[in-house]
Amino acid sequence: MSKHWILALALLPGQLPAQEQTGPPTVTVDATATVEREPDRATVTLAVESEAPTAQAASQANATAMTRVMTALRSAGLPRAAIRTLSVQLAPVYSPASPDRQQPPRIVGYRATNMVVITIDSIARTGAIIDSAIGNGANRVAGISFELKDPESARLAALEMAVRKARREAEVVAAAAGRSLGEPLSITLGGGGYPRPMYAERAMAMAQVADTPVEGGTLEITATVHVVFRLNPR
Repeated sequence: MSKHWILALALLPGQLPAQEQTGPPTVTVDATATVEREPDRATVTLAVESEAPTAQAASQANATAMTRVMTALRSAGLPRAAIRTLSVQLAPVYSPASPDRQQPPRIVGYRATNMVVITIDSIARTGAIIDSAIGNGANRVAGISFELKDPESARLAALEMAVRKARREAEVVAAAAGRSLGEPLSITLGGGGYPRPMYAERAMAMAQVADTPVEGGTLEITATVHVVFRLNPR
């Protein structure tokens, strides 16, 4: 009778069989870059508020004042497309309740509000246009935001800087590992990109203001990339 011998190999804990390399060695880098741009467009929210004893009187006074404001804005060179009505409201105005609460609030008048948003393609002219609107009947500036006319070019500049930064960092890692840096195998765009409008809140009543100073500051545009580079032998 022949004898059959069976050889069994046991792996101790922590010992794993070697796996074949499935692809080239790589290095992965996440890089973020930020560029700054001066805004060249302002968006201003203006309002006309009028109060009168009756709803009709409040609405008429408001319409008259807003007509003057619109005329002033167009005389300042704003095209019709740059002026947009945001809201038109008419609401009762109540008297406060008596201290002993024996007399409830009652209607003592009406308030009409007409709010418009204007787009100004020049930061330098923004203050003068606001002053003109106020001088012709606008009595509230609800807010100002600053933007870029061409945000796409700023976003692309930030992306280019981010990719260059990723390559520089990958070159340092490759050299430290005794390798040379190869071509990128994949590039994934992360968050960031288009700049958000920068707001300068001015939610205050303005009656007689001259030479309103407006400064746009700077906008930050950030881009992030995730890049996988091949590592080559040195």
